[in-house]
Amino acid sequence: MLSKILVPVRGDGMVETVLGHAAALGKRHNAHIVVAHCRAQAEDLMPYGTPLPSFARKTMLKQAHELANQQEQDLREELHGLASKLDLKESDDPHGNSTTVTFVEETGRMADVIKHHGRLADLIVVAKPNRDSNVGTNSLKSGLFRTGRPVLMCPAHGATPDAFCARIAVAWNGSLEASRAVALTLDLAATAESVIILSGGKDAPHGATAEELVEYYRLRGITSEIHRFEARNPGVALLEKTAEIGAGLLVMGAYSISHERETLFGGNTQAVVDNAEIPVVLAH
Repeated sequence: MLSKILVPVRGDGMVETVLGHAAALGKRHNAHIVVAHCRAQAEDLMPYGTPLPSFARKTMLKQAHELANQQEQDLREELHGLASKLDLKESDDPHGNSTTVTFVEETGRMADVIKHHGRLADLIVVAKPNRDSNVGTNSLKSGLFRTGRPVLMCPAHGATPDAFCARIAVAWNGSLEASRAVALTLDLAATAESVIILSGGKDAPHGATAEELVEYYRLRGITSEIHRFEARNPGVALLEKTAEIGAGLLVMGAYSISHERETLFGGNTQAVVDNAEIPVVLAH
């Protein structure tokens, strides 16, 4: 069972979708949800590259500090409202037999906040990055490469289905990343009503087969089935096949090729990140 879910947030309008997905999973597992806010530093809100007189700088720093306080207050009020709407009990003392949520705040970079709290979380929930506005990419990247934990990437818009994790698809090609994704999401698979293994494209050399993954799951009391497909673009095909089989969640290994190379030249993971309209759990 998932025990702790991390939800890093900022004032980007994505709070409702990430907390909604975390709540749906939390209720399925009686998990404790930690909402971590990265507080803006006053210095970061100052105009860059513009020399200022001492008195003007002090005035602007004070105003920036007040702005940061207001942003924090607004976000806290929004989170309190969402917690009530989602029927989440606010508590700093979770006990494991109900779904609870707590709010923490740190000053610094979001990547460092995710690193700090994410390494002892069972799952990190972030919004799908918007590459056009360059929002959210660092949060996804930090979760994948700096915590060693699985990351749930939520679609940016739309309501959260309560049972989105009831029927899950697992992408399998025998790679190291796919293996880690499977190992890190056994709790999700164990509580799912059905698990479908999507096997397509070229498998990793000397990697385990989809049939061996069925047996691996069976030893843990998880029943799964294989759905094979052929495609020139496996990343896009994974999303199409996930929708075709009626799964609400895709689990996959991420960035077997480097993140930077896939971002520049494309790849299966980047195709999923760019085109997903469903929740996707990624692990590196």
